[in-house]
Amino acid sequence: MDKDTLYYFIGIKGSGMSALALILHDQGLQVAGSDIDEYTFTQKPLVAAGIPMYSFDAANIKPGMTVIRGNAFNDDQVEVAAALALGDQINLVTYPDMVENLVKQFTSIGVAGAHGKTSTTGLLAHVLAGIAPTSYLIGDGTGKGVPDARFFIFEADEYRRHFQDYTPDYAIMTNIDFDHPDYYTGVDDVRSAFEDFGNHVKKGIFAWGDDEQLRKMQVDVPVYFYGTNPETDDFYAKDIKRSTTGSSFDVYYHDEFLGNFEVPLFGQHGVLNSLAVIAVAYFEKIDGDLVRKELLSFKGVKRRFTEKQVGPVTIIDDYAHHPSEITATLDAARQKYPGRELVAVFQPHTFSRTIAYQDDFAKSLELADKVYLTEIFASAREQAGDISSKDLGAKISKFGGIVSPTDVAPLLDHEDGVFIFMGAGDLQNTEFAFEKILANTQTNLQ
Repeated sequence: MDKDTLYYFIGIKGSGMSALALILHDQGLQVAGSDIDEYTFTQKPLVAAGIPMYSFDAANIKPGMTVIRGNAFNDDQVEVAAALALGDQINLVTYPDMVENLVKQFTSIGVAGAHGKTSTTGLLAHVLAGIAPTSYLIGDGTGKGVPDARFFIFEADEYRRHFQDYTPDYAIMTNIDFDHPDYYTGVDDVRSAFEDFGNHVKKGIFAWGDDEQLRKMQVDVPVYFYGTNPETDDFYAKDIKRSTTGSSFDVYYHDEFLGNFEVPLFGQHGVLNSLAVIAVAYFEKIDGDLVRKELLSFKGVKRRFTEKQVGPVTIIDDYAHHPSEITATLDAARQKYPGRELVAVFQPHTFSRTIAYQDDFAKSLELADKVYLTEIFASAREQAGDISSKDLGAKISKFGGIVSPTDVAPLLDHEDGVFIFMGAGDLQNTEFAFEKILANTQTNLQ
């Protein structure tokens, strides 16, 4: 890459794009970009790095740039259209193209899955970066570029098959599930996309053994399953102990005992994600004691079970927007806060997903003690649909009503509760409004 070239990101606040921009910035390249004017949680590290950000404007696109086009934008988007009009005067590339450029430079591990990939990518990056020079791109907007890195860790996103041409040394696959109903026709279509990606992996795939669709995959690279079944899994955990401080477990590779590991993570998915990381480290011949030490110090990733305390009220912020993710998040909360009331505040994400999963959403949310919903978060591709949050709430026996940034009063009835805010849209606006009222209440009581 050329240090005299400006690398301009169209959609720089996107979770993957912001992370990639930070990596290129760390490598000493000139980086800038554009996006919506509204604040997003991904822009904070961009501001801290001094990376210029602009509003979308055709005038931003100039000859000589390398323009990285975000996956969300069609040819008629104002800056994409300007870049296309310039033709050979600029270098227009896609986000996957830029990621693949990094994939080829290092020992690379791509993390894919309908759910859990950000948490697993973050855990893997934390462990390996504590042991060897490691660059990483995490879906919470975190990215870091390290000169002469040994490893490159990245999220491999299945949406619209964006991951299909990546060629990593290893892949972790956490699960295959039918998501993105606006693109995929069903779970078989999703599995075919994972098979396409898997057939580009060079050395091996580490896959969750309990996932039926992962077991069905037909790929030409070795697949090593991880889980809790000694009969069917290559890497497996035994003697799992769950507590309010985390989980501990023994790990085996076939009949070989790899040791006891502890993680400050909650829920079954915390154990499974750790197993995947341990498996990668084992194949890269990394000392198990070093892995054990790094696992103990993991603090989590942004918007994945992120906790804060406002007086007696515990608030958890999580990106969960699919029934399986909601189940995993509530399982983790129940482990860490046994005996306390769990209050779920969920923002359905897109009308098509809400329609496709309405019964599954209701079932997973019933794991909470009380459930509140916001209105459905629309997307640029989908502004309306034949379902409302009120329709979804009618299917939930513990439904408490609809809340919004201007009406969080119903939440105040649970003053000693653990509030789990879940969603992939602008749910944080409601969360922040609730926190503000709580803080004002605490101040008035003093």
